[in-house]
Amino acid sequence: MRQKLAPLLRRWRYPILVLLLAMSSVAVWGFVIEPGQLVERDYALTPSNWPASCDELRLDVISDTHTGSPRNGVDNLDRIVQRLIASDSQAVLMAGDYVILSVFMGTYVPADQFAAHLKPLTARKPVYAVLGNHDWWKNGGQVRRALESAGVVVLENQARELQLGQCRFWLAGIGDFWEGHPQVAATFSTIRDDAPVIVLTHNPDLFPQIPSRASLTIAGHTHGGQVKLPLIGTPIVPADHRYVSGLIVEGNRQLFVTTGIGTSIMPIRLGVPPEISRLTLRSGATSP
Repeated sequence: MRQKLAPLLRRWRYPILVLLLAMSSVAVWGFVIEPGQLVERDYALTPSNWPASCDELRLDVISDTHTGSPRNGVDNLDRIVQRLIASDSQAVLMAGDYVILSVFMGTYVPADQFAAHLKPLTARKPVYAVLGNHDWWKNGGQVRRALESAGVVVLENQARELQLGQCRFWLAGIGDFWEGHPQVAATFSTIRDDAPVIVLTHNPDLFPQIPSRASLTIAGHTHGGQVKLPLIGTPIVPADHRYVSGLIVEGNRQLFVTTGIGTSIMPIRLGVPPEISRLTLRSGATSP
């Protein structure tokens, strides 16, 4: 048997070595290198019924920071905060999941510790947030209080009228689809005029319930699938596969899903690097 296998092993030893090297390289990239990256991607969107007075409004969006996941400690949070401060955005929207329930080789970072690192940001520009399922699993009330103590405005089934420069609009924060007891109709009933509405929520699966009154819905939760493979795409998404990432248009309604920062369950990102999404909102009168 050994005599028969020896020629085969000699013939295939180089292809086998190349395959093992390729697999090792992919593993190092996915578990070590890419989770430690941070990209800033620009998106030019044209929300429905977006007025000329709000043309070129810039918003930075982050989600799923999951501080404490591997390659993503408070030092990385400080790096994110400095990038957001340096940005020319007029406000920052945070779409939930700031803590982690569980991730292999991760370290739990309490909400009050996470929130303290946001104070340099809230001192420079307004920051608005909703809670995600992980936040509720780790005591959502405590997470909310920690964020608010750092100057973050948390909107859970609440709408607030905002004035950013010449742009006046409503920001409606809707509770998480899984754990936040979302109250879409009740939240929209508090909007008093016909100014445009941006909806901020965690899980994009709530999108079919959002009325066309909203110009744009912004969500996170999916992590972009954490793994995106050539030809295969994203095998695992914790939401409807239609809502994995980026801009989704259904009829006259628009959804933007950011791919987030951290990791959950397994500490891998492959083809989906941690991202700050930088949105420029344009009126229909402006050419892309």
